[in-house]
Amino acid sequence: MHQFKELLIWKKSRLFCSKIYNVTASFPNEEKFGITNQLRRDSISISSNIAVGSSRNSNKDFARFLEIAIGSAFELETQLLISSKLGFINEEKTIELTNC
Repeated sequence: MHQFKELLIWKKSRLFCSKIYNVTASFPNEEKFGITNQLRRDSISISSNIAVGSSRNSNKDFARFLEIAIGSAFELETQLLISSKLGFINEEKTIELTNC
């Protein structure tokens, strides 16, 4: 079992989640239940799956939850790129967030 609060990747994922919440605060109101919600849910999913996986008794189980977290990260990156194309975030911010 891993102590998730001590994992650097978990700490970074929480910081990333805060960045996503901050950037989506300026998205159009009509996107509140659309891409804004999905971006926020995916950002939460990353750190949550790392935490859940850390509670598992085997490294194989932990690795599976890390794979799920990576999947959420890829989904989130896709949504950031779409948000950029729609003009919700600028290119500079998109690059910053996709390189986290």
